[in-house]
Amino acid sequence: MLVTPQSLPEVLEIAPAKFGDARGFFSETYNAKKFSDAGLPMAFVQDNHSFSAARGVLRGLHYQLPPFAQDKLVRVIKGAIFDVAVDIRRGSPRFGKWCGRTISALAWNQMFVPKGFAHGFLTLEPDTEVIYKVSDLYSPEHERAIHFADPDIAIDWPIGGIEPTLSDKDSVAPFLKDQPELFQFSGEGASP
Repeated sequence: MLVTPQSLPEVLEIAPAKFGDARGFFSETYNAKKFSDAGLPMAFVQDNHSFSAARGVLRGLHYQLPPFAQDKLVRVIKGAIFDVAVDIRRGSPRFGKWCGRTISALAWNQMFVPKGFAHGFLTLEPDTEVIYKVSDLYSPEHERAIHFADPDIAIDWPIGGIEPTLSDKDSVAPFLKDQPELFQFSGEGASP
C-alpha cells in the first residue's frame, strides 16, 4: 500500500496493491493493521455506495459536525471521479484551501479525507460507481454542505464546459463564509 500526502497533507492518496493473472485480480483495499501502521488508526462503521449515470454529476461539498464527524476512505469501482477535499478548520493555515485528485477504477487509487474537511466529487465518466467508508454513522441533523462554486474556495472543477448535475440541496448550499458551524484547528487535526 502506497500512501501519498496531497497538497493538504492530512488528505492522502492511497494506492493498494493489486495482483492480477489470467483469471482477473485480487486487491486488499482496506486492512486495519496496515492503515494503523501508516498512521491512520481509525475504525470505519459504515460503507456507502454511490452510482452516477452521467458524466458531470457533482456531489458535495459535504461534511458532518461532531459528534458525528466522519473520516472518509473513497474509492471508485467503475468509472472515474475528480475527488476534492476542502480544509474547513477555522484557525488552520490552510483554511478554505482545497486539493483534488482523479480517482478511478483504472488507476485503482483511493482518497482518505479526514474529519475537518468538506468532501465532494465530480463524475468524469458515465456509469461511475463510488464506494466509501466512513468513521461515523450518517446523521441528517449534523450533515452540512458548502456550495461547490464558492468563489472564495475557487475549486478548478474539470467540468469541460458542461453544466454539472446537482441535487436540489447542493444547488442551494451556502458558501463557506456563511457557515456558522465548522471545525477548529487544534494544531494537528480537527476539534468541534
